[in-house]
Amino acid sequence: MASADLSAELECSVCLNIYTDPVNLKCGHNFCRGCIGRVLDTQEGSGGYSCPVCREKFQERPALQRNITLRNIVESFLSAQPDQEESGVFCTHCVDSPVPAVRSCLLCEVSLCDKHLRVHKKSPEHILCDPTLSMESRKCSVHKEVLKYFCTEDDICICVSCSLAGEHRGHKVEMLDEASEKKKYKLRNVLQKLLTKREETEERVQSLEEHRRKVEEKSAGDTERVSYLFRELRRRLEDLEKRVLSEISGRAERTSISMLDMIRELEIKKDELSRKMRDIEELCNLTDPLTVLQGSDSWRRHDRLLHDGGGLDVAGLSHTLHTGLSDIITEVNVFFYIQEAEDILLDVSTAHTELQISDDRKTVSMSDIDQYHPETPERFQYCPQGLSSRSFSSGRHYWEVDVGGSDSWRVGMCYPSIERRGWQSVIKYNMKSWGLDRNGNQDLVIHDNNRIPLPPNISSNRVGIDLDYDAGRISFYDLCDHLHTFTTTFTEPLHAGLCKGRLYKDLWGESGDVRTPPRVW
Repeated sequence: MASADLSAELECSVCLNIYTDPVNLKCGHNFCRGCIGRVLDTQEGSGGYSCPVCREKFQERPALQRNITLRNIVESFLSAQPDQEESGVFCTHCVDSPVPAVRSCLLCEVSLCDKHLRVHKKSPEHILCDPTLSMESRKCSVHKEVLKYFCTEDDICICVSCSLAGEHRGHKVEMLDEASEKKKYKLRNVLQKLLTKREETEERVQSLEEHRRKVEEKSAGDTERVSYLFRELRRRLEDLEKRVLSEISGRAERTSISMLDMIRELEIKKDELSRKMRDIEELCNLTDPLTVLQGSDSWRRHDRLLHDGGGLDVAGLSHTLHTGLSDIITEVNVFFYIQEAEDILLDVSTAHTELQISDDRKTVSMSDIDQYHPETPERFQYCPQGLSSRSFSSGRHYWEVDVGGSDSWRVGMCYPSIERRGWQSVIKYNMKSWGLDRNGNQDLVIHDNNRIPLPPNISSNRVGIDLDYDAGRISFYDLCDHLHTFTTTFTEPLHAGLCKGRLYKDLWGESGDVRTPPRVW
């Protein structure tokens, strides 16, 4: 039903305006609550009441029943109408007071309110559209006729003359309504795709916001814990410093007292030695041999001299410092509780047929003999490599890989959805893996075939891998030296991966075994 026709159906027969709070009588006719109330008030004392439309009689004042369905229809209709006050289009015929127009006639080039539209629309040749001030824009600029068709070849709206005798003659044309619906259909498809993309983007934003929130919360918690730890460490170190300084001061005081006692004893000894020297000199001056020989020989006695016992007790201080620092380190280890180590075992079902897996599934080595592993969808076919049976989808983990001094190896991490055939399956040649690679004397970290050279000659036979899944970090270490960190947002669980290059299998022997030690936290 057209907007104007629906508007007529929604008019109150008393005020001739759109219903306001519609109610109905028992006869079924609807009115505004206020309008029918005033009509019934005028009928008071007349001996009865009647419907203003059908004149049905009521002995008592009829109860007014709210028409909820009609009210909802009115609200929907009004909400769908254009804001006529803002459009500034008023009825051309209402000259006494401006009345908003509900339609415009392109044939007559006038705008009409509801009242004048009822008469105007009875003539079928009139062309009605939404209220507009620029009627010329709806007419052909060449023939000054109303635009009725759409030329699909030139993608333009045209009039009848354009299609019959103008430059669009012979072109495929469509009615405006038909062409409009087709374009709407295409636009709805585009809109649906855009809505889908927007929803995906919103979900991604929400996921990142949630991840950011968790990282911030974790960072705040870690910051508070570490700040508390360092406050405690400073307090413990200050206490240890005071204890060591007090011990040094006490030892110095005790040593000073001991030194004073020594000095007094040495002074006494010096006086005694001086006296003995005088006795000896007197004997030396005597001329009587008998007297010299019978003289006192007390000077022959060698009294024990006191030795210097001063200085710091270095061993004692070292013990105090070592004990104190050990207590502090123990406290740090308790503060950062490290969970029980877990083994990382290799998944035999993923291992290439040239890889030999140890019974404990911790060691992989190259073999000249095909191991004839049963074919599985998970098994790597292109490159001799394998994955861990355990996956990581949260938390922080660290393990080390013993590369045994070999100069050709690759270790890293990858998603379980990594390819199992072709060169894209190699850990490093895709976006689903992150690897540390040694090729002769060249060490590289690689992701999606992007190679980052490292300083030559990793010094240790053991490299470390540190995974912080929630923070999106994979770090590689040589002993305590940091080699490189990859940062991303993980979308799948991660598996540890080990790889041996096919070109270097003659270089791998007993020393080329790659071992994952059972130390993970």
